[in-house]
Amino acid sequence: MGFASTYPGTPSSEIGNILEVISSDAGMYFEFSNNEKVALEVSAAAAVSGVRSFAFMKHVGLNVAADPLMTLAYSGVNGGMLVLTADDPSAHSSQNEQDNRYYASLGLLPMVEPSTPAEAKDMVAEAYAISEELQLPVLFRTTTRVNHARGVVDFKDRQTPVTKGHFEKDVVRFVNIPAYARVNRNVLLEKNKRALDLSEESPLNYTVGEGEVGVITSGVSFTYVSEYISGAEILKLGFTSPLPEKKIAEFVKSKKHVVVVEELDPYLEDSVLRICAQYGISVPVYGKRSGHLPRAGEYSPDTLTGLSGLLDVKTFQDPNPRCDIRLPSRPPTLCAGCPHRGMFAAVKKAVGKRDVVYCSDIGCYTLGVQPPFNAADFIICMGGGAGAAGGFSKATDQLPIAFMGDSTFFHSGVSPLINALFNNHRIIMVILDNRTTAMTGHQPNPGTGRDHGGITTDALDIESLVRGVGAKFVRTLNPYDVKGSTEAFKEAIEYDGVAVVISKCPCPLELKKRKVLVPAMCEVDPEKCIGCGICLKTIACPALSKRDDLCVIDPTQCIGCGMCANVCPKKAIEVKK
Repeated sequence: MGFASTYPGTPSSEIGNILEVISSDAGMYFEFSNNEKVALEVSAAAAVSGVRSFAFMKHVGLNVAADPLMTLAYSGVNGGMLVLTADDPSAHSSQNEQDNRYYASLGLLPMVEPSTPAEAKDMVAEAYAISEELQLPVLFRTTTRVNHARGVVDFKDRQTPVTKGHFEKDVVRFVNIPAYARVNRNVLLEKNKRALDLSEESPLNYTVGEGEVGVITSGVSFTYVSEYISGAEILKLGFTSPLPEKKIAEFVKSKKHVVVVEELDPYLEDSVLRICAQYGISVPVYGKRSGHLPRAGEYSPDTLTGLSGLLDVKTFQDPNPRCDIRLPSRPPTLCAGCPHRGMFAAVKKAVGKRDVVYCSDIGCYTLGVQPPFNAADFIICMGGGAGAAGGFSKATDQLPIAFMGDSTFFHSGVSPLINALFNNHRIIMVILDNRTTAMTGHQPNPGTGRDHGGITTDALDIESLVRGVGAKFVRTLNPYDVKGSTEAFKEAIEYDGVAVVISKCPCPLELKKRKVLVPAMCEVDPEKCIGCGICLKTIACPALSKRDDLCVIDPTQCIGCGMCANVCPKKAIEVKK
C-alpha cells in the first residue's frame, strides 16, 4: 500500500502506532486523521487516483465513516482500498459490541475475515486483489482476539509502494447526484454479482476435516472450532461478503446437521438458513437461533460446551487448581496525578447542590463516573456529550456540563460547540486537554502537532479555535490548582450562554514516556495532618490512603503533582522536588 490513514481506537490502535514508526522507511504515506470520516475520505481520494490505500478504525469508528463509505461503493476505486473495522466482542474497550459485518451487506461491499495474525497478514494481498478486480473498497473485518494475538508470519520480498497517482475525471462515476447515483447503483449490483463468483472460487473459503456433521465458521471462531471440536467437517469462510451460496449449499446438503459458530450476531447463520430455504435443503441448522450459542460476548473454549449434544467437543483440564479465595475487584481508575482528577474536583466543588446533568464522552475521563466524582450521567458516543448538553439545556431546567478530551474536541466537538452558539444553548463545555490522545496509547492529534513519519506540523491552539468560532466566555485553567479552578468554574456557572473551560495539563504518563517528568514527591507532615480525609474525598488519588487515622502517600505511585496539597485545609502536605 502507498497510503494509510486512521483515527486511533482500540482494538485497532496498534496498527497506527506501528505505521507511525515505519512509514517513512517503508516509503508510504501515513496520517492520523482528526476523525474516522476524514480518514476514510483521504484514503478514498488516494484510491480513486490509483494508489493502494488503507483506512482503519475500531468498530464504532465505522459509524462515523459510514456516510462516505456508502457512496464510495457507488463510485468505486481504481487502486485497491481496504477498510479495516476492528470489532470488539464483549466490549473490552468500547461502549457497545456491534457487529460490523452488516456494513458489507448494507453497502454491497466485499468483505474478508482473518482468523489468525498470519492469516491477517496474508489476506491483505488477497483483499487488494479482490478490490482491484472489482474496483470496490473491501471491508477487512477483524476482532479483538485477532488484533491482540501474536503469531508466526512468513514475509515475502517487499515491493516498493506506489505513493503518487493521477485522478482521471469521470463526472458520472464520481459525482453522485441523484441522476448519476441511480446509474451507479446498477453498476454496483453488477459488481456484487461478480463478487459472488469470486467468493465461490476464492481460496479463502475452504473445508478441513471430515464427518457427517458440518460446522460453518469464520474469523477467530474458526480457531476455537479447530482446536476443540473433532469428528466434523469444517467449512472455513474467509471471504464472507458476498457468501459463497453454492459452496454452502453443497456443504450443508451432505450433512446430518450443521452448526454455525460465530461471535456476536447470527450473520452467517441467518444466511445459511436462507440458503437452505432457497435451495430446498431440509438439513437442521443449529447455532444462536436454536439457543445453543450465545449472541452476546466473545467466545472461549467454555462457550463450545453448549454444543456437546451436537458435536464432539474436547474436554480439557484446568492446569491450575481452582482457588476459592475471592480477591477484591480492581476497577479501572484515573492514574495517580491525572489532571482530570483536579478538574472533576473543582467542578464538583463549584457546582455544590445545583441540579446539573454531567454529559461525558469517550476517553480516560469517562472514568469520572466513579466515586467520589460521579461526574457522568449521560454518554453515547464521541462528541455526543456536547451535542446532548444542548438538548438538555432546552428540554430541562437543569444546567448541562459536557466533558470531552482534546482529541475528541477535534474529532467531533467543534460542531456541537458551533451548534450551541448558533442556537443560544446555555451549556458549559469542559475541554480536558491533556496534550495527547491518551486512552488509545498517546497518539498525536491536531492540538499536539506532528513531528514523525515525515510530517512536521504546528499544534492548533484550542483556545484560539474556540474564540474563533464565536465563544465569548473562555477560560484556560491549570487543573492542579484545584482552588483556582473552582473559583473560575463558579464564573462559568453564572454565565448566561455557552461557557468553555479548557483544563490544560499534560498527561503524566506521556511525560514519563518522553522522560520529561520533573521528579517530585508529596509528603504528609504527621504533626499537621488531622486525618480529615479531604484530600482523599476530593482528589481520590490512588497514591493516597489512611493509616492510623492519618493520611499517607505511597511514594511508589505519587508523581508530586500537588493536587492533594492544594486542597489540604491544614497545609499538611508538601511537594518536594
